[in-house]
Amino acid sequence: MKKSVVIIGGGIGGLTAAALLGKADYDVLVLEASREWGGCAGKFQRGKALFPVGATLGMGFENGGLHNRIFNYLEVEPPHSQLLERVMDIHLPDKTLSFHRNRKEHVHELMKVFPEISDNLTRFYSEVYKVAKEIRKLMISLPALPPKTIGEWKGLILSLRPGSIRLLPRLQQTMIDLLEKCKLHDHPSFKHFIDGQLIDSMQTTSDQCSSILGCLALDIYHEGAYYLEGGLFQIAHTLVRASETFGAKPILGRKVVGINCDPQDHKWVVVDHRGSEYRADHVICNIPVQSLKGLFPSHYRQKLAVYLEGKENEALWGTMSLYMLLKEESIPEHFPLYSQICTSKNGNMTEGDHLFLSLSHQNDRKRAPERFRTLTVSTHTKLEKWSTKEKYDSYKERLQEKMVRSIETVLPSIRNGMVEVYPGAPKAWERFTGRPGGMVGGFPQTIDHALFNSLSHRTSLKNIWMCGDSVFPGAGTIGVSVSAYHVFNSITGRTLPA
Repeated sequence: MKKSVVIIGGGIGGLTAAALLGKADYDVLVLEASREWGGCAGKFQRGKALFPVGATLGMGFENGGLHNRIFNYLEVEPPHSQLLERVMDIHLPDKTLSFHRNRKEHVHELMKVFPEISDNLTRFYSEVYKVAKEIRKLMISLPALPPKTIGEWKGLILSLRPGSIRLLPRLQQTMIDLLEKCKLHDHPSFKHFIDGQLIDSMQTTSDQCSSILGCLALDIYHEGAYYLEGGLFQIAHTLVRASETFGAKPILGRKVVGINCDPQDHKWVVVDHRGSEYRADHVICNIPVQSLKGLFPSHYRQKLAVYLEGKENEALWGTMSLYMLLKEESIPEHFPLYSQICTSKNGNMTEGDHLFLSLSHQNDRKRAPERFRTLTVSTHTKLEKWSTKEKYDSYKERLQEKMVRSIETVLPSIRNGMVEVYPGAPKAWERFTGRPGGMVGGFPQTIDHALFNSLSHRTSLKNIWMCGDSVFPGAGTIGVSVSAYHVFNSITGRTLPA
């Protein structure tokens, strides 16, 4: 008889687990509370315009990349994507530069922009690329951290290579340590540039970011950055179709409100908001860990508290996003599809001083009709700034205006080109994704939360699993897909081909 699995949450992590387990001949059911697949990588429609929820680009579609490996294993065609040689433009307060996919070209560009530190840059990126290369060797076998079983320890040890030894001293180091080593920590403009790269991918800046993961974040665009026609939600839709071909049943509009164990047969019973019950051998929670305790009766809380280690009380980022439909003529020729705007002379990375922009391709008819483009813009924000209705409404208006003024520095005609503007403040994110308070991005990848200090995909309850950006290795479609693979591997014992 087939083993049964209920997956709570239809984000990229949950859908990856569904497709993989479906292929392994498990009886899989996915329950998604909203009416859209993809979670933080979902979409919404307004009139003739389609907006990706998050202002992010695609990664992991190159040969050997994580998404490429998963889609090959599932034997499905990946979403249509365009490899970017010019990944993005970065606008600092005093200069502008382009991020190039080619590593040598990228370093050469930085040396032109920062000639006074050219020798230091060469040394810095030599270190970054060496560390990232060693990490990618480990990623071939995708070991789980922190290892909780003999099998996971064995998998980690077998994944090590001779060069892995150079990673050990960095386990307790931050990116600021590497910047200091290369005498770049006191160069405000270059540090500002580095912090801009880290805040979007690691949810923190060089002062606190894990050195190992920071090096990987600075290198990953060189492996391949992609524009996906329509948006990242195409990953979710591809996984839904794949899971259905294997017999999985993904269902929208079913919010899970409770999980309990039947003492008679020891199966887990999942209850949705309509009172429907679903019985399963395994339950996979593709939700923030902050939502986990609330799904279980009180007698499970102590065990879950041991698993969570107090992390559910950690402050996380929210985001303020703007979704715009623009006239084509308001976009300068050759304007990049992705940009960062850093306006703070003090290097601040939040609350409208740092923006990430995602512009639809001029030929992308999935996102906008002819002669129009969509633009998604986001900034990090502290959730406490939105705690009351009085704060919420006034702050949303002020922050929206600040963001538009920042965009004007690189798109001077944007106000005249605006056809529609939709603000997405934290409560909108909470309604759309079900994340408490509108938190996004998982834990900042600091020493306290990264690598061996991450949360495992194994909870303290038998056959209750976690995937998504709350657990190792963290946020992003690659990160949540790796966590889904770890659950798949733990349940089935199967591995993903290299």
